Amino acid sequence: VVIYRIVNMDLKEIISNHGSTVRNIIKRITNEHNEDLEQEIYTKIWKNSDKYQEKGSIQAWIRTISANLSKDYLKSSQKKLSDNSTSDETVLSFVQDSKDTPESLLIKRERQKMISAAINNLKPKFREVIMLYEIENQSYEDISQKLKCPIGTVKSRLYNAKKELAFALQELM
Repeated sequence: VVIYRIVNMDLKEIISNHGSTVRNIIKRITNEHNEDLEQEIYTKIWKNSDKYQEKGSIQAWIRTISANLSKDYLKSSQKKLSDNSTSDETVLSFVQDSKDTPESLLIKRERQKMISAAINNLKPKFREVIMLYEIENQSYEDISQKLKCPIGTVKSRLYNAKKELAFALQELM
């Protein structure tokens, strides 16, 4: 593990070392590729580089900034959507039925039960990795440190856990 001070790192190095992480977080949270948001994240990292403390990994720090700005972007885009007054047809196209029918609630509960059961039926080492990665949004590096195993082992367990879940949840797909 290489420890370095972000203050001494230039923006090109940040982008080359952490660009894929930033893009993946943006895609995961916003469901889109957003270069403007990506640039905003790099700007925030660069402007706040003097605030980075070497207590945690730089990867985790960058992931936190990326996740927070992506969530802020979602909130602001939803607010803009609700603040814009347009024609009745356009407004109606964005209105969603906020009341779930008893049938849809039952289906959602059954899906949740099936997913929970499938996760609980995983081997403990697979269940632990899937929970840390998918539910707690931890990085491979953080999971590796927490479980005291190599990053390759974390990736392998995650792959196998997802494979088993896909098989167990075939009927939901």
